[in-house]
Amino acid sequence: MVVVVVVMVVVVVVLVVVVVLVVVLVLVLVLVVVLVLVLVVVVVVVVVVVVVVVVVVVVLVVMVLVLVMVLLVLVMVVLVLVLVLVLVLVLVLVLVLVLVLVLVVMVVMLVVLVVLVVLVLVLLLKFGII
Repeated sequence: MVVVVVVMVVVVVVLVVVVVLVVVLVLVLVLVVVLVLVLVVVVVVVVVVVVVVVVVVVVLVVMVLVLVMVLLVLVMVVLVLVLVLVLVLVLVLVLVLVLVLVLVVMVVMLVVLVVLVVLVLVLLLKFGII
């Protein structure tokens, strides 16, 4: 009878130890799974943040490049407009100079004609034709 009680106590102690070990093992497994899930979530969050930052930086760089290109086009348009304005001003100046030259030539020709008419009249008076 004592042997049976001792065996029963040993079996109960062994069962309790096994149950405690199984509970501890299950708790450790749950902790490991939770840690792995937390690690996965952290990695996913970090990857998402990095992707968002990269996308934002790329979009900003593209926007700056587009802005620079637009500014370059505007500068080119302004330069072309200034060049056209300068060409038009030069053409107007050349036309004005040609007109002034024509007027001067016409005035000189008129003066020469008047001088010739006066000379002819003087000669005609000198020789008594008139």
